[in-house]
Amino acid sequence: MLFSWRSLPPCVVVGRRASTLQASVQRFVPASGSIDSSALEQLQAFVSQSSRLFVISGAGLSTESGIPDYRSEGVGLYARTNRRPMQHSEFVRSAKSRQRYWARNYVGWPQFSSHQPNSAHFTLRDWEEKGKLHWLVTQNVDALHSKAGQQRLTELHGSTHRVVCLDCGQLTPRAELQKPFSALNPGWAASAGAVAPDGDVFLEEEQVLNFRIPACDACGGVLKPEVTFFGDVVNRTTVNFVHNKLAESDAVLVAGSSLQVFSGYRFLLAASERKLPIAIVNIGPTRADHLTDIRVSARCGEVLPAIQL
Repeated sequence: MLFSWRSLPPCVVVGRRASTLQASVQRFVPASGSIDSSALEQLQAFVSQSSRLFVISGAGLSTESGIPDYRSEGVGLYARTNRRPMQHSEFVRSAKSRQRYWARNYVGWPQFSSHQPNSAHFTLRDWEEKGKLHWLVTQNVDALHSKAGQQRLTELHGSTHRVVCLDCGQLTPRAELQKPFSALNPGWAASAGAVAPDGDVFLEEEQVLNFRIPACDACGGVLKPEVTFFGDVVNRTTVNFVHNKLAESDAVLVAGSSLQVFSGYRFLLAASERKLPIAIVNIGPTRADHLTDIRVSARCGEVLPAIQL
C-alpha cells in the first residue's frame, strides 16, 4: 500500500460563504463553503499520493453548469416543488405517462442540451490526460463529462442524449428526434414551467393532451431515454465492469454526490471493504460520511481546479 493516512484528520469540513457563481446558475447551487489552506492541503495530499484514482461524480458537479438536482437543501427539486421524477414502471406501463414525459422533454430539450461543462468537469478531464485519474463513474445523465472530453468514463445511469427502443434495442441520438417530434405536432406549443433535473420541464396536464410521440423508425416500438429511471436497476454487466475498475484503483474520490441512491453508494461500500482511502467533495452531508478519510464541504468547481498534479 502506497498510502499513509494517519497524519490526516478523519474529516475536513470547510467554512461557509456566499457563492461566487453567475446568477444564472447560482439558484441551483446550495450555499457553498470556502476552502481554507489547511483543507486544501489535506485534499492535495490525498490526490498526490494516488496513482490510479477512481472518481464518482454526481448531480452536485452539474449544478454549477445550471442543471438543478433533486436533493440539495433549499434549491433541489424536492425542496422547490412537490413534483417527483418519472418512475420506470409508470413509463413502461402507461401510454399517458409516456406522452406526458416526452411532451415535457420536447419543450425542455433545447435548453437542457445547451448546458456546458464547468471547471470541475474540465479538471477531471485534465487529470485523466495526465494519468492521475484511472476511471470516472458518473451518476449524471447530462453528458457533460463527455462534452468535456472524458474518455475513461462510465455513465452509470445512462444519458438523456441517447434514446433506446424498448422493443428492438436500437439507439438513436436524442438530438435527431427533435424534428420528428416537431413534424408530428405542427402548431403545438406549450409555455415551459420550471426546469427539472433530467432534461424536461414542468407542464400542466391539459397542455400535453394532444401531444404525439414518434415510434422507433426500425420496428415501430416504444422509445425511451437510455437512462435508468427511478425504480429501475442498473445493468449488471455495467455494475460488474465498474467493480473491476474499482479493483484496479488505489483511492476513491466522490465529487458532488450525496450518495443517497444505492447504485452509486455500493461502490463506496466496496471501496471501504478493500480499505481504499476515500475523500468526498460535496456541499452538505452524504450517505458515506462515516467511510471517509477527508470530507470537504465546498463547490467542486472551486475545489478540484485548486489541486495541483
